Amino acid sequence: MTADDSFGRLDDDDYPAYTMGRAAEMLGTTPGFLRAIGEARLITPLRSKGGHRRYSRYQLRIAARARELVDHGTPIEAACRIVILEDQLEEAQRINAEHRRAAGSPTPPAAA
Repeated sequence: MTADDSFGRLDDDDYPAYTMGRAAEMLGTTPGFLRAIGEARLITPLRSKGGHRRYSRYQLRIAARARELVDHGTPIEAACRIVILEDQLEEAQRINAEHRRAAGSPTPPAAA
């Protein structure tokens, strides 16, 4: 991989660029929180050749949402489940919109 290839990955939301320590620092949390949401299967960090966890920007956004819920008193397991369901709903809505566009159907009004 050349340096040019590496720089191109900086824009990739799925590229595992952040170590556990850096990810925890960015989120204002602890490595233990990241391990806990990994155990709850909210995110699965990639591992370096040395076995160290690496997180992507996408995973950090998911972790930040879970932290927000936990900070408001939601148990971590419930917060992880909520985030998973929110992510699944968003994906289903995206797929439905694609199907409607392909079928030429109008887009329904946004939910209030």
